[in-house]
Amino acid sequence: MNILIVGSGGREHAIASTFLRSPLVKKIVVSPGNPGIEEIAECRKISVDDLDGLVKLAIEIKADLVFIGPELPLVKGLKNKLDTARIKTFGPTLEAARLEGSKIFSRNFCKKYKIPQPIYFECKNTQTAKKAINFFEGFCVIKADGLASGKGVIVCDNPEDAIKTSNSILIDKIFSEAGEKIIVEERLEGVEASVFALSNGKDFILIGTAQDHKRAFENDKGPNTGGMGAISPAPALNNQMLDEIVNKVIKPTIDGMNKENIPYEGVLYAGIMITKTGPKLIEFNCRLGDPEAQVILPRFKFDFLNLILSIMNNKKIDKNIKLHSRETAITVVMASKGYPGHFEKGFVLPDLNKYKKDEKITIFHSGTKLLNNKIISDGGRIFSVTALGENVKDCRKEVYRVLDSMNWPHGFFRKDIGKIIE
Repeated sequence: MNILIVGSGGREHAIASTFLRSPLVKKIVVSPGNPGIEEIAECRKISVDDLDGLVKLAIEIKADLVFIGPELPLVKGLKNKLDTARIKTFGPTLEAARLEGSKIFSRNFCKKYKIPQPIYFECKNTQTAKKAINFFEGFCVIKADGLASGKGVIVCDNPEDAIKTSNSILIDKIFSEAGEKIIVEERLEGVEASVFALSNGKDFILIGTAQDHKRAFENDKGPNTGGMGAISPAPALNNQMLDEIVNKVIKPTIDGMNKENIPYEGVLYAGIMITKTGPKLIEFNCRLGDPEAQVILPRFKFDFLNLILSIMNNKKIDKNIKLHSRETAITVVMASKGYPGHFEKGFVLPDLNKYKKDEKITIFHSGTKLLNNKIISDGGRIFSVTALGENVKDCRKEVYRVLDSMNWPHGFFRKDIGKIIE
């Protein structure tokens, strides 16, 4: 099979690496890719928002399957264009991707189908936002309605912070058109976990769980980021809790989208807060997470590509099948100093080649670039170091052994991923 993977981050690096383990693969092309991906697959420099260019590329390489990694092309309708060109694609349509593309659509959908979630208010101006903030006495979460690269969620502790935040989104347009409307919602307390499923619009299968760490600094301090590290499986989820999430969140979502005549096909990612009163949905994403993909996919022992094809072709799938081999995986992200705020690019990376023969770890590239035969930093999140092992303690030891040995002055990483559950 010829496969086109759309995207350029650590998630796409992990997807390409996983697909390569399948005997079904003949050729993998990733667009736009990155220097790390280029070591294992062909990369073509077509942007993820150049939908027509990506369709032409899929036709050119005679793609048997297109796997769309990031949310932007999904929300913009790349799946729809590929369907029109009769190219087999795994991912939701523009209409279905609204579960991630519009937090207001998602919240209203969950309300309709009685999916547990926080109390929320839809706000189109600062006046309605102020009323909502007062309802929560300033202890709330404010979210831009549209896509904001993982940075559109701001946790507020008091009315002053909340009003300042709402004004910066609605008036100052810090998230541009993504912040034309906002959600002000209840601030949930508990432990976060992420649940991932593959769906063909009618049926689904769980493919893994993870715990992401969004805040920039140790002890969950600082601003939200795209993700600074992850653990799989999610420590907070036992079988009973996972069953409850499936029955209260995943299944009602797949069934509800069907009832809306918007069948959901692709990866469904449910961010969950485990509260004292049970699991509640924080948000939906319409793709694999980053860095969650870097801990879920390396654990796969089952042919991931074959699993996707099976569910796309409506083949009966044993939902109790053992998909994973290793017990635990941890990944930690190396980020540019200053991220998620202002940061500089163009610094030569530490020599990553010397870790290639280390069987205990894998390095996935994210924001990297090749310049004058040297790999340089080219983004906020630069690369992630993943370790597989029997338990969290062993994985932590290996990940931090590698990161500490780099001693790279231009980046930083959280040193507490997995620490609380040792």
